Amino acid sequence: MKPFRKPFEVGSSFPFDFVYRDRKHWQTELPDHLHDWYELVYIYEGKGTFFIDQTFYDMKPGDLFIIPGNTIHRSFPDKEEPVTSTAIFFSTLFVQTASFGDTFSYLRCFDHAKKHKRYKFEPTMQEQLKLVQLIDELELEQREQQPGYRQAILLQLEHILLLMNRRIIASSREYAKADGPLIGPLWMRNILHYIDEHPDAPLGLSVLAQMAAVTPAHFSRVFKQLTGMNVTDYVTAKRIIRAKELLLASDENIRLIADACGFESLPHFHRMFKKVTGQTPAAYKKATPADQA
Repeated sequence: MKPFRKPFEVGSSFPFDFVYRDRKHWQTELPDHLHDWYELVYIYEGKGTFFIDQTFYDMKPGDLFIIPGNTIHRSFPDKEEPVTSTAIFFSTLFVQTASFGDTFSYLRCFDHAKKHKRYKFEPTMQEQLKLVQLIDELELEQREQQPGYRQAILLQLEHILLLMNRRIIASSREYAKADGPLIGPLWMRNILHYIDEHPDAPLGLSVLAQMAAVTPAHFSRVFKQLTGMNVTDYVTAKRIIRAKELLLASDENIRLIADACGFESLPHFHRMFKKVTGQTPAAYKKATPADQA
């Protein structure tokens, strides 16, 4: 199953989307998400597993998931207790931090999550009540669309991000040291880490299964069960994510970027890049501001 690209409008004057109190069943959950926009997911009820980047998390009421752009993720709601959640999507261009002589950024919590590979935030009960209130107010603004509703939505989103950043910054040392979730076998976690660190290496099923010391059939079955993706699609998505980063962060030749990301040829890179993103590498670089990477 290839990663699902949410159809966000490139260049929108209001780069924001919102799915309010949606109930997710295991039969109807969307396939794997991969998109440029940032995402917040708040859990009201139910349980399940959330796969984000290389990490598996238990979902429970009150959890808030912080998902930077270009991060593979998929939720697996429980069959008996499906999840009810709100998802907030926005471009980095939507949230611009004014400079007041300090280093504060509304997006710092996303940078922190990506750096430490920790995408789950567990608010206190008081913080949960405040988050629910802010989300409800955001939904009211979007539904009624009174004059200035776009500005009101931005204010509510910034309030949510401010709340998260204050908590994470205040407890960053403990947050970084906290034990990570241990869902799935150790070899699986090691392989996901290896793929993330070595996108240019040979990453075929037989090679990875040999590294994990399991049979290819067992490797393929467990990988698909835990991530919802087959090995080839996952590796391709991780390589495309790395290629997008290099395209926006440097002026390297596209052929060199393709080589650095493990693609066997330039035509293959172009074909896979367009399949996953809907754009050619050159068109993506031209259309995407560097600060949105």
